[in-house]
Amino acid sequence: MTAVIQASALSKRFRNTWALRDVELTLPKGSVLGLVGPNGAGKTTLLKLLVDLLEPNEGELTLFGLPAGHPDLRAKVGYLAQDHPLYRDFTITEMLRAGRVLNSRWDEDWAQARLAGLRLRPSKKIGTLSGGQQAQVALTITLAARPDLLVLDEPVASMDPLARRDFMGTLMEVVAERETTVVISSHVVSELERMCDHLAVLTNGRLRVAGETDALRSGHRLITCPVEDAERVQDAYTVIDRTDTGRQSTLLVRRDDGPAPQASWAHTTPDLEELVLGYLRGDTALTIDEAAT
Repeated sequence: MTAVIQASALSKRFRNTWALRDVELTLPKGSVLGLVGPNGAGKTTLLKLLVDLLEPNEGELTLFGLPAGHPDLRAKVGYLAQDHPLYRDFTITEMLRAGRVLNSRWDEDWAQARLAGLRLRPSKKIGTLSGGQQAQVALTITLAARPDLLVLDEPVASMDPLARRDFMGTLMEVVAERETTVVISSHVVSELERMCDHLAVLTNGRLRVAGETDALRSGHRLITCPVEDAERVQDAYTVIDRTDTGRQSTLLVRRDDGPAPQASWAHTTPDLEELVLGYLRGDTALTIDEAAT
């Protein structure tokens, strides 16, 4: 399958501080990658490298087989930043006109139809819209440019639950229809679980785990056992995270490198949120290849 994104040893430094270090990442065409990590983990840095707003200090990054920053990529890559940058003094009509002038693939009919569906008056100024409405206008402009790769940085962070659902619903519909490849960073793991088929977790500038969501989930176990048995679990498996509550311990472990759990231990396949939280709390770093096997 064709790789849209191929990163090898990708690293970015700001003065003496590494914001991103040795990232290895491959994303096939048509995939939707959820990028998760705490504030300051390097998510925005990685996204800005993808859209040529930053240049790496080390490593290689190609998109559609071309080096990042190649002129032929400009029409292929769309980017929606967290603050949904729009000109507040422009009307909606003027914002769409700007989009049409700046984007060679602009789909005017789709943009107008979507705005009509949102019931937004074209004459309204951007600054008078709610945060959710501004986000919808920004998404309309981004999607009307018809990118092959769509990069979204915390697009629903400031939205209420209803606006978030509408935004993600539109995004999922268009992605499915056009087979667009998507990279989306978010703290709302429940939203990512519904739409993403790939996951990457960043902490402290390093990629902790990445791969297809189904393979990642099936490659891990949540084992719950008496506290006194936790050391035996740790001896038998690669443990990603351990939490103790009263007399019980719950451990996120790699499924493929240990024996079957004992009958007295409860074990389940983690959902995406349990997997993400385990890697955010845990101390064991895995490479891409280790996580995918």
